[in-house]
Amino acid sequence: MKTRPLIFVLAMFAALPIRGAQQNPPIAPPSTENTGAQTIDAIAVRIDTGVITESEVRELADFQTLVDGSSKSRDEVIRELTDQWIVQGEADTAHFAHPSEEDIDKAYAALVRQSPSQAVFDQRRAQAGLSQDAVRRQLAQQLYLSRFLDFRFRPAAEVSDADVQKYYDEQFAPQLKAKGEAVPPMGEVQDKIREVLVQRDITDRANQWLDDTRSRLEIDVLAAPGGAQ
Repeated sequence: MKTRPLIFVLAMFAALPIRGAQQNPPIAPPSTENTGAQTIDAIAVRIDTGVITESEVRELADFQTLVDGSSKSRDEVIRELTDQWIVQGEADTAHFAHPSEEDIDKAYAALVRQSPSQAVFDQRRAQAGLSQDAVRRQLAQQLYLSRFLDFRFRPAAEVSDADVQKYYDEQFAPQLKAKGEAVPPMGEVQDKIREVLVQRDITDRANQWLDDTRSRLEIDVLAAPGGAQ
């Protein structure tokens, strides 16, 4: 099943516990200041009464490069940012709790652990053109939005015992057997399988909601400065 990478690229961080009383303000948007003269940030997209800036497009693309080794096309990055704009509007209206600094620290540490060492990670981060603050800003955004989608759609997610058994019989067990690995009894993995299926249902419901919402918005994508793609 294909999942839109928007908010799901860091789904592994969504499991960090939510501190319901935490109401931190959102982390500041990407800086548009250079050393010396100030740079005016260009508008990349107009969405109803809001905008997405070129610096936001660049920062998400750079973050994708850090996490995945390469960034998506400009159109795909803009689509993800449009989805983020939609979800953030709903989350802010609901006064949904922002992740704590401790949560962001844990997410940052988890990302660093994907590299052989801190030094290697710092080198990759620098090559991607990202500051530590920019990485933390992206992680905070991913945590905030993925948790809100989980909060909104988990209550409606439906996974039956038959669904769990079918996944075990048709996907889980055959994949392990193909690798020559032992297949654990159903009772040992049923909770994990159920959560996988719940997450799929949440993703499907979120994607449908985003598609429906986007179709009702006035979205104007401006040409990239210098003809960048």
